[in-house]
Amino acid sequence: MSDRINLANELHEKGYSCSQAVAVACADLTDVPKEILFRATEGLGAGMGTMEGVCGALSGALIIAGLKNSSGNLDKPDSKPSTMKISKAMFNSFKEKSGAVICRELKGYGTGKVLCSCPDCIRNGVKVVEENLING
Repeated sequence: MSDRINLANELHEKGYSCSQAVAVACADLTDVPKEILFRATEGLGAGMGTMEGVCGALSGALIIAGLKNSSGNLDKPDSKPSTMKISKAMFNSFKEKSGAVICRELKGYGTGKVLCSCPDCIRNGVKVVEENLING
């Protein structure tokens, strides 16, 4: 396992949400302080706090994608197409690895069949970051 995956798992065990664990573990890929990533992703855990939304681990990964790839050009947003291409690849890869992207489906609510545990979603979230932002 990568150092980021190990760190993300440690952070989750410490009480970080899935989104916080992925974003903070991948902070080294951005110029954003860990505390800001922690705070910015807090409302995204548990499927955006409702289990009805996208998995927090994937949300945290996608935030890292934007921070890593965006030009930050406020006058002419020129990096949006490339960031969205990366996001789509990360989304599809996460879905393939985890079986779904919606928290409720991943946790098996209503079906009783867990597709992917939180620790596995976190691992997959970090993997899609590394595959698309480092190795891609």
